[in-house]
Amino acid sequence: MQRASTWPLLLVWIGIGALLRFTLLSAKPPWTDEFATLVFSLGNSFRGVPTDEAIALTTLLQPLQTNFGGTAGDVISHLLHEDNHPPLYFLLAHFWMKLFPMGHYISVWVARSLPALLGVLSIPAMYLLARVAFGSIAIAHVVAALMAVSPYGIYIAQEARHYTLAILFVISSLLCLTAAIKYLWRGSTIPMGLIALWIVANILGFCSHYFFVLALGAEAIALAVLLAILWRRVKSNTHARQATSLSSRAFKSSRGDRQTRLFLLFKNNLYRLGLTGLGTGLFILAWLHFVLPDNYGSTMTAWIRQDNRSFLGLINPIFQLGASVITMLYLLPVESPFLAVVVVSGILMFAYFCWVVPILVWGAKMQVRHPNYHLGLRVALAFVAGAIAIFFAVTYLKGIDITRGARYSFVYFPGAILLLGGSLAACWQYGDLGASLERSDRLKPPRHRAIGGNGKRTVAIVWLVGFLSAITVVCNWGYQKYYRPDLALPFLEQSAAAESVLIATTHETLVQVGEMMGLAWELKNTEIAQKTNFLLAHQPEKNSTVATETLTRVLKTMPRSLDLWLVNFQAPIDLHDCIAQSNSFPNINGYGLKLYRCPDVSDIRALDE
Repeated sequence: MQRASTWPLLLVWIGIGALLRFTLLSAKPPWTDEFATLVFSLGNSFRGVPTDEAIALTTLLQPLQTNFGGTAGDVISHLLHEDNHPPLYFLLAHFWMKLFPMGHYISVWVARSLPALLGVLSIPAMYLLARVAFGSIAIAHVVAALMAVSPYGIYIAQEARHYTLAILFVISSLLCLTAAIKYLWRGSTIPMGLIALWIVANILGFCSHYFFVLALGAEAIALAVLLAILWRRVKSNTHARQATSLSSRAFKSSRGDRQTRLFLLFKNNLYRLGLTGLGTGLFILAWLHFVLPDNYGSTMTAWIRQDNRSFLGLINPIFQLGASVITMLYLLPVESPFLAVVVVSGILMFAYFCWVVPILVWGAKMQVRHPNYHLGLRVALAFVAGAIAIFFAVTYLKGIDITRGARYSFVYFPGAILLLGGSLAACWQYGDLGASLERSDRLKPPRHRAIGGNGKRTVAIVWLVGFLSAITVVCNWGYQKYYRPDLALPFLEQSAAAESVLIATTHETLVQVGEMMGLAWELKNTEIAQKTNFLLAHQPEKNSTVATETLTRVLKTMPRSLDLWLVNFQAPIDLHDCIAQSNSFPNINGYGLKLYRCPDVSDIRALDE
């Protein structure tokens, strides 16, 4: 590939990636986690939302109102006291939102445009990482092209969350790791400038997402593996020279001097690598001691607690993590509303998996044997394998199933794309897969005749499937939001004839506030918005009746002809004069609905008189 065509082609990948990430950006309704981003980025707080009383829709949405007086200090203060995330992205989002004119409420498009832009920047960042890792323009373009259309990358970029920022710092840190290993492999001193850049990337990554430490752990594993290989290489070279130079005193002396220099250089580089770990570790320890709140991870992370006692609890993490890895490369409409489409998509995904995996394995074997590409592939493979090992260790040993949230796979996403792209590029570079048989029968390309024996055609097919997969995500046929208040809206509008509407849920953390905000956001422009109230009945403990008592008390204050919607209500239900409706509501992402009609609530008031 000629250098003259490098930058225009990279701009093509960037343009395609930008088009996919910004298309229909605000079409999907915001969900709980995104509401946390919106509220804190504005400098607002969830604590102003009343609990244990009926509140109007506008009161519930008040934290989403534009706050021109909000400051960066407000962002940091509210975030550290109410949430579980570091402040860097939220500060960037705070200043980003000030660049755009907004109405009464925050703009979802503006909030999502920042992570989408950061997702676009990850395309040239991956190109640079691949250039450093493989030293090949062709491989770098294959990696950038895969990053542009990765369905997982599209999904992450269209969330008003901090994952694309963390991905950029994972790429930066992985680039520093790769460059450092290349210096080691060449027998050169690692520059202190690279060490300083590495420490800064690690610190900023940690300030973007605490799970960045998992990427650091994966880097440590990859570094340990490569150092072990390098150490064996140094020793084998030393022994080889020793065996061929026994008859020459002068050569023995020079060999001893070289051996000493190699060991001193190796030792010096180890010290510099230690500085990276020391600088990063000291910052993290200081942050944990002085900044991280004492109750971090107490209630808001309870949903990923793992029960390893059941069979499903043991096997689910394997399939969940496998699904995350697969969707980094392709994803068909498995979340289509039509069952036939779902079934056909599942069959095609399995067939495609059986076709593409042998090709990728073959490509990886070819690249590992290449004198210029083997090191980059080893780094990517060791990093991804280390990250997966850490994920399973945390899941099975700590009982925290971090494979349950696909978004947490941002930790190894850049490494996976680097590995997949580097392996796939072997097809492009070796051109005619059939001709490569003549060079190595041991590395026979799998099913080469099924694609006409042309490696470049294989790369084109894989990229095209990735592009179609990206459209699947953009059109909401895959990677749908965890909460779909838009699907609940038609059922809630059945209460149009009621005099008033009360939507009640049990409250534990700001997660439940976000769930109700999702419904309120969808309802705010409907006919029933003015007569709809919400109740966040605080429930201090599971199976407690406190929320039940709160609901009974609030019902006494409500007007007649009331429609009561219980949404994710996790407390005993004890309603005397409200009639449960027999309507069976379908499963809606994140929302369990129950409807009660209370035609005459004055009877409820009389119960305690």
